[in-house]
Amino acid sequence: MSKRVLIVGAGGFIGGFIARKSLERGYETWVAVRESTSRRYLSDARLHFVVLDYDNREAVSSALSSALPEGERWNFIIYNLGATKCTDFADFNRINYRYLCTFVDLLVANDLVPERFLYMSSLSALGVGDEKGYTPMTSSMIPAPNTRYGLSKIKAETYLETVPGFPYIIFRPTGVYGPHEQDYLMMIKSIDSHWDFSVGYRKQLLTFIYVEDLVDAMFDAISAGVIRKKYIISEDAVYTQSEFRKIVQEELGGRWVIPVRLPLWVVYMASVVAEKWGILTMKPSTLNRDKFKIMKQRNWSSDVSDAKRDFGFSPRHSLRDGIKKTVAAYLDKKRKNNGRE
Repeated sequence: MSKRVLIVGAGGFIGGFIARKSLERGYETWVAVRESTSRRYLSDARLHFVVLDYDNREAVSSALSSALPEGERWNFIIYNLGATKCTDFADFNRINYRYLCTFVDLLVANDLVPERFLYMSSLSALGVGDEKGYTPMTSSMIPAPNTRYGLSKIKAETYLETVPGFPYIIFRPTGVYGPHEQDYLMMIKSIDSHWDFSVGYRKQLLTFIYVEDLVDAMFDAISAGVIRKKYIISEDAVYTQSEFRKIVQEELGGRWVIPVRLPLWVVYMASVVAEKWGILTMKPSTLNRDKFKIMKQRNWSSDVSDAKRDFGFSPRHSLRDGIKKTVAAYLDKKRKNNGRE
């Protein structure tokens, strides 16, 4: 029998790519979703579903213990569940930390601990690195998260480390982009509308990882058998703001743009207003004070040598390759929408 994979948090942008890759690699693929989760990117008939109510410990326990025949378990679990923006910052702690604690506790209690458990954390868990000399961040550096999001992620990481013998692998990806992702899509739409916004006046080094390369790395890591280790996942290259935007501009067909460079204090004021508006409308805003700290950070360069060494990590997509695919998907959707109009 093929090995089983359970993908927790499968309904989002990255989750659909994980599910597709799992099927491509021949795994019996299970996806854990909420009752209300969109299954738009989970339409393959070969997928097995587990519906979880993460706020109800007993319901989660029952769903996990009854999903498989007695005595059987998932060989690998990829835990991709998490919130990246919230109207109430306390939800970061509830969703990113407490849900993880409950899930792991129930795996142990129900004798469902897998061979490997891959947890999707974030580079934000490390906080601010060397902002003067631009030394790359490493997996071994002491975390000092400066956002509520990053704090919730490092708490979850720390919890995994406290569970005796638990076979975790922790991924700390940098900015993940690709078709269906929404945050970078805002920039693509802006440039497509001839507006080129940048933030801050001091040099900023950015890193990226195309979603398909991130997903390949997940399955390479669990197949390699590494456990109880942490890895930064990023394309092994750095880019400036202008380089990133120029690539987008070129892939959009050489759009003419009006460049607008915003000082950090203006972006901060905008983030406060957007955050308050999100609270009033009960819709989390992409721009908020947490996001401002991430935009303010000047050094996102990263050392991925340990991932290369341990499981042969080697992204196939440069930023231009990935942006080409992302912009193509955006333009295709735009054409279809215009056709309906």
